[in-house]
Amino acid sequence: MGDKGGDNRSEVTDFILVGIRVRPELHSLLFLLFLVIYGMVLLGNLSMIGIIVTDPRLNTPMYFFLGNLSVIDLSYSTVIVPKAMANILSQKKTISFAGCVAQLFLYALFMVTEAFVLAAMAYDRFIAICNPLLYSVRMSRGVCIRLVAGSYLCGWVISILQVSVTFSMSICASRVIDHFYCDSNPLEKISCSNIFINRMVSFSLAVLIIVPTIVVIVVSYMYIVSTVLKIPSSEGRKKAFSTCSSHLGVVSLLYGTVSFVYLTPPSNPELRKVASVCYVLFTPMLNPLIYSLRNKDVKDAVRKVLWKKKILL
Repeated sequence: MGDKGGDNRSEVTDFILVGIRVRPELHSLLFLLFLVIYGMVLLGNLSMIGIIVTDPRLNTPMYFFLGNLSVIDLSYSTVIVPKAMANILSQKKTISFAGCVAQLFLYALFMVTEAFVLAAMAYDRFIAICNPLLYSVRMSRGVCIRLVAGSYLCGWVISILQVSVTFSMSICASRVIDHFYCDSNPLEKISCSNIFINRMVSFSLAVLIIVPTIVVIVVSYMYIVSTVLKIPSSEGRKKAFSTCSSHLGVVSLLYGTVSFVYLTPPSNPELRKVASVCYVLFTPMLNPLIYSLRNKDVKDAVRKVLWKKKILL
């Protein structure tokens, strides 16, 4: 697409997304799998948002964060999956240059925001268990809104930096992206620029995301465990730990799938695609289930909604 080292970015009007390589006769089955799981993502997260918004008993900081987590899960899945499904059944499998930029930006935005929201949720549990008398002050509505707004701001800044450095590369080897969505790693493979600086910036941004969020989560739970173990009754300890188990499950799921995606060897792109499917489909599908199955308040709210529908019918 141009001389090696030349800036041919302006000549690129679209990219070709290879997608997940399967035999042609399996395309319909793959599309159906994506459709069913994405439908469950929509149903689970929209239901969770609806329950939190409509039930006054869930008007607490923990559920405010949980509602935002559902919005984020729904958003980053929607950024990726519909286009991937369309390309499964399409012969062209293209995405415009602007669409690729937007997809990478939004994907990074929601991924980074989710990490910081989960850290805010850990801090919320720390205050609730370790400083319950100050909970209403430390976790006021204003504080919660600022924590979520700060999470989005961090996501916005880091996403702009990641997208800027990614698309500053010269794309001159090929327009073919060996993935089912636009991501920085497969874009590096079709660049003829020196990508050392790009990788250093990406690594630095990853450190800026991982280190503070992991530190907040780990330190919060160290204090939580120390406090809970001092509770004399086993019932009290069980109740305290139960308020944290869902959050720990979601944190483990997020960091487990992200590690699977980005620690998969670049020499095995198909395995990385499978790992990415786990992150963009299975994680947002499972998060509402984890909270609804392990949380008494959410289960009671669901029963209340179902009971109302039964009466109306």
